[in-house]
Amino acid sequence: MSGGPVKAEAQAAAVQPRRNLIDAWLYGRNIDRGAKSRARVGLIILAFVMIYGVIAGRLVMLANEPGAHNARRPSADAVSTARPEVLDRRGDMLAADIKAPSLFGEPRNIIDVDEAVELLTAELPDLDAAELRDRLSSRKGFVWLKREITPPQQDAIHRLGLPGIGFLVENKRVYPNGPEVSHLIGHVNIDNKGIAGIEKWVDGQGLAALHMAGLATDRQLKPIELSLDLRVQHALRDELIRAKEKFQAIAAAGLVTDVNTGEVVAMVSLPDYDPNDPRQALEANRINRLTTGVYEMGSTFKALTLAMALDSGKFSLNSTVDARQPLQFGRFVIHDYHAQNRRLTLPEVFTYSSNIGTAHLALALGVDYHRRFLKKMGQLDRLHTELPESAEPLVPQHWGEINTATIAFGHGLSVAPLQAMMGVGAVVNGGLLIPPTFLKRTPAEAAALAKRVIKPETSAEMRYLMRLNVEKGTATRANVTGYYIGGKTGTSEKVVNGRYDKHKVLNSFTAILPADKPHYLLLVMLDEPKGLPETHGFDTSGWNAVPTGAAVISRIAPLLDIAPRFDLPPPDKLILARDGG
Repeated sequence: MSGGPVKAEAQAAAVQPRRNLIDAWLYGRNIDRGAKSRARVGLIILAFVMIYGVIAGRLVMLANEPGAHNARRPSADAVSTARPEVLDRRGDMLAADIKAPSLFGEPRNIIDVDEAVELLTAELPDLDAAELRDRLSSRKGFVWLKREITPPQQDAIHRLGLPGIGFLVENKRVYPNGPEVSHLIGHVNIDNKGIAGIEKWVDGQGLAALHMAGLATDRQLKPIELSLDLRVQHALRDELIRAKEKFQAIAAAGLVTDVNTGEVVAMVSLPDYDPNDPRQALEANRINRLTTGVYEMGSTFKALTLAMALDSGKFSLNSTVDARQPLQFGRFVIHDYHAQNRRLTLPEVFTYSSNIGTAHLALALGVDYHRRFLKKMGQLDRLHTELPESAEPLVPQHWGEINTATIAFGHGLSVAPLQAMMGVGAVVNGGLLIPPTFLKRTPAEAAALAKRVIKPETSAEMRYLMRLNVEKGTATRANVTGYYIGGKTGTSEKVVNGRYDKHKVLNSFTAILPADKPHYLLLVMLDEPKGLPETHGFDTSGWNAVPTGAAVISRIAPLLDIAPRFDLPPPDKLILARDGG
């Protein structure tokens, strides 16, 4: 066993240099006990730092796990729901965020649930006591109790000193103009997410994605500038409210668009609602009739049919069509409301609003030609704008001659009114189809989007016809002194239980101003207006929609910087001569 001590001595000799090296590195070459003690204390401190570092890291991980410390999560969401301001074209405020406190609870920290329920319902009587008790009795870390309370309510609840009850400041959307622009601006839900109108469009531009990714902040976002003019909007809405009440209509709607840029300057649909109380929007009769609704636009479509005929080269203003007899398709007969029982020139077809003459023009060009023209004018496909609410046109599945005959004067094809106005805008602006927009757009931007659909000379002839119609046709009550107005009336019977009801009509009036060089297009619609003693019992467009349009023009023309002009020559001298007609 003599090898044992020798082996141990050899191992000790091998370990000693390593110890000397460690001692030298820790304490230096000249080892003393004080240095050794300080080194040991340092090692202990380092060990504690490492242990607490692990603990802190674990706490951070736990805090970020789903369901952990939920009271922090709504605070982040509240920050992320900040929305940009929405302004009209002149910078007036349409929508903005304000800060509002919301009440929450932490059920795990509630000491006495019954006491908390009693005290909170005393300050907030609209709270459901049973539901509140259920929420506070749960084992969740966080529950909402009431969103968007008032500052006085917050102060009163704070003074109660209830443990487990707290407040979070959220972004609340407000609309200072109330229902004035409701169908255009839309509204948000309780979480400040856009669910209709421009508000929903804003989320679709990336704001919702930022919220979901947790990347949005509470910083001031760049405002959204709309094409809307709040002054024009107010005047249009005011006159439509008066007309709706006067003529006892069930609904009314109106548009003002810039025919050169496609900008929507005003849009009103009545009944409307207050976006500050979006529950009203759920009522079925409060839809946006200009984009969500589709309608047979009646004689408004005659402007498209006459433009098609003139642009084809097969007809001119001097052409005539036979309107001596009603036009019959089996049991279906087309009559004229203002029957002349003779051949009519194209200007007479337009000013007398002849269904027979218009149908003959479309039939002469053929079913396929007619359908292609309407598709080119954007009337057969869904219209896409910034507003997410848009309706698909109702197009005949089997389009034959009878369909062409009736669609020519506005029956048998249903489109959104904004869609129809896009087509009429192209008819009068020189022949360029420009998609409508609710955002500010420059003429250069509009020119890049425009598509030529008719010849400039055809457009000049249509402006002449529309002015002539105001001077001596169905729209004479729109002849506002000082403003060179052109226009077309439309009266369409509504379909009730599968049949046209002559006692229920949808009336429209489309006006251009000024008629010699249009800048703006106005649409006025009245749904089921009633005849009055002053209208001799008549309920057609010329007796209600047209004078309403005249009242609107008198108010908005100065706002749109259209100066009055007097002693102008007749339209054949002012419009056709200048445009080479």
